Amino acid sequence: MKLSLGPIQYFWPEATVQAFYEAATDWPVDIVYLGETVCAKRRNLRLRDWLNIAERLQAAGKEVVLSTLALVEAESELSTVRRIAANGRFKIEANDASALACAAGHPFVAGTTLNAYNPGTLQELAALGAVRWVPPVELGRDSLNQILPQAPQGLETELLAFGRMPLAFSARCFTARAVDRGKDDCLLACLEYPQGLRVRTREEEAFLNINGIQIQSAKPINLLPALPEILALGIGVVRISPEIEGTPEVIQAFHGRLHDRLSAADAQELIQSRFPETCSGYWDSAAGMRP
Repeated sequence: MKLSLGPIQYFWPEATVQAFYEAATDWPVDIVYLGETVCAKRRNLRLRDWLNIAERLQAAGKEVVLSTLALVEAESELSTVRRIAANGRFKIEANDASALACAAGHPFVAGTTLNAYNPGTLQELAALGAVRWVPPVELGRDSLNQILPQAPQGLETELLAFGRMPLAFSARCFTARAVDRGKDDCLLACLEYPQGLRVRTREEEAFLNINGIQIQSAKPINLLPALPEILALGIGVVRISPEIEGTPEVIQAFHGRLHDRLSAADAQELIQSRFPETCSGYWDSAAGMRP
């Protein structure tokens, strides 16, 4: 099984992003996804910058994939997707249907926000050139157990195993509204919240996480205890979604379990030392907010 590092979901300063991926060259991950997936206004790094990072990671032995926006709303944004798809060196992760036309005929990764829920959709994606798909976060163990035996031969499955789950996207910017600004005059408010903006209930219980136009789960999903079940399903890649702090420890925990270098208890303790509150998401069809 391979270990992947998903695209950064938040808006970080360029220096922070560069330092993060400089460190990632030494992390035991097999695949690294690069690029902006949430908001087209987040332009601290241009395509040239992402390609430079990609080349360094590739030189360090990583497979690199360039991720695209999950919600394409304007011709200028579609133009950016086209330029990413035409990079000529790296596969793309298509996260919006508009990216499929750009990627068709070339190997690509079908991202989680394409909402592929059945074998028929997977057949169509594979026919377009998909070599890997990331199931929507709503698909748990039982659903995948029904879908994967009917998946196209050779189509790899990658599962989000750690990180805040992307639950919804909107044309409106939740972060801008939270700080009483309009979307067009947001002043890049997301820079002030490198882990998103937590939403709590009246009882002060963590409920959701706001990240620009994206709504996330408040707690990160942690499927480390489910690794034996994930392996049994034939899933080939597990994904870790980056956080501003704690990502190296999460990678160490998953890598240690996958290679029998850490016990289940020690690996879980390592994660809990940085993320004391996690959830099981939709994995076992129980209440997703529970540990």
